[in-house]
Amino acid sequence: MNWTGMPEDLTPTSIEAVLERLSEKAETLPRRLKQCADYVAANPDRVAVSTVAELSQAAGVQPSAFMRFCQELGFSGFSQMQKVFRSDHASRWPDYRTRLAALHEHGTESPFALLAEFVEVGRMSLENLMTSVDPAALEEAVTRLAAVRTIHLVGFRRAFPVTSYFSYAFAKMQVPAILHSGLGGMDACDTIRPGDAVIAVSFAPYTERTIEIAGEAKARGADVIAITDLVTSPLVRLGAIPLLVTELDVGAFRALSASLSVAIVLAVAVGAAREKEK
Repeated sequence: MNWTGMPEDLTPTSIEAVLERLSEKAETLPRRLKQCADYVAANPDRVAVSTVAELSQAAGVQPSAFMRFCQELGFSGFSQMQKVFRSDHASRWPDYRTRLAALHEHGTESPFALLAEFVEVGRMSLENLMTSVDPAALEEAVTRLAAVRTIHLVGFRRAFPVTSYFSYAFAKMQVPAILHSGLGGMDACDTIRPGDAVIAVSFAPYTERTIEIAGEAKARGADVIAITDLVTSPLVRLGAIPLLVTELDVGAFRALSASLSVAIVLAVAVGAAREKEK
């Protein structure tokens, strides 16, 4: 049994099991816990990427009530419940075979039609930048990056082309930068020093190693600038300077049009600012 008194094998292990448990208990929950249940049932994706404080505020209850709600469902606490939601959240992002099938269903079969689709979603993603990126945050990011000794570039999986571009651009402008690639299982995290800065790039479902490195960098006194998608992103919750980017998709294939545009702007602005200081 877990410490809630419920057998371990009865602790929900999927979102569906959590929602089924909510359905069973809906009529017997106290009012505050019922508010938690209603919010979680209506917003399961938020549980994967939010803190207990954010969820309790959204549900209109105290964090202590939300913790009691988690225990009522059979979890030891919020962290255990969130792991279930995060696991399901990540697994629900379709694999590439599913994405290709979605393209077929979408009717985007000819290469030129596919090009037209990606051009359109790229255009819309770029237009969204004008409202998603906070000008003050962008200004602060450039100021911090222009002043630091070394810039560390962290982004894996889909985000890796963005950090690779940064590495190329900074090298051309003679801006000291280290690309954390994870190549060969090698970890360059120990090279991050106080007075450095990290550009961390990650989008839902977030890459755990990117979040870990950004957290370690923050703890060491380095600045963290995040290129990410949501205000509830784990990178934003770490206290990073957020540059929010939303990429639209075609059949669940997300382009990098907006993300690379932010990277180009940031790299050029930082290079120009450093040159001006010289």
